[in-house]
Amino acid sequence: MATRQGIDTAISNRLADDHQQIFLAIKAEFDTDDILVWSGIDDIVINSETYTGAGSLLTISGIEDTQEVKSTNISISLSGMDSTVLSYALTENYQNRPITVFLGFQMGGSNEVAGVMTVFKGRMVNITISDDPNGSTISVDAENRLLDLERPSNLRYTAESQQFLHSGDTGFNRIQQLQDKQITWGQKNDTVTGGGGGGYVGDENPMRVIR
Repeated sequence: MATRQGIDTAISNRLADDHQQIFLAIKAEFDTDDILVWSGIDDIVINSETYTGAGSLLTISGIEDTQEVKSTNISISLSGMDSTVLSYALTENYQNRPITVFLGFQMGGSNEVAGVMTVFKGRMVNITISDDPNGSTISVDAENRLLDLERPSNLRYTAESQQFLHSGDTGFNRIQQLQDKQITWGQKNDTVTGGGGGGYVGDENPMRVIR
């Protein structure tokens, strides 16, 4: 039985087998288009998208998965790719763009995918390019989304922040007026008369002011 989100029963059963054909795939989402590569050769289809084989030209640093709620970063290197990949690295606005690493299983001896699961999902934070006689090597540093938990939020309970999130929402328009607002809770009267002719005199109903 699968116990982790994203692992179905078919993948869970394969993890228990003695012999597996495992591969890694990368999906880097740029504004112009996505770069889709995997650690095998030829093309492979994952979730209706075609991934280009990079073979040994694709390297990924160790991916740590623990029971603790903490962020772990990774580095991905791609060597000898065509000019399209290099152009994206040089011209695209890559920071904070999503990047996903999949662990997949192949059907015996073929490029047919038996199943995939997400082993890392985060954002690109840095790209470096190294040139040598054999070609260019592009290295991508990515951070886990859990790092957001360590960052302070720049949003406040104000009308301006609410408009940024939900344009046209007026739910916070009177927040500023409430800051120094005095609210009278109850009222002190010398005489209170009920509708049935009865009543009482005194100050048993004192004024309470909420600030």
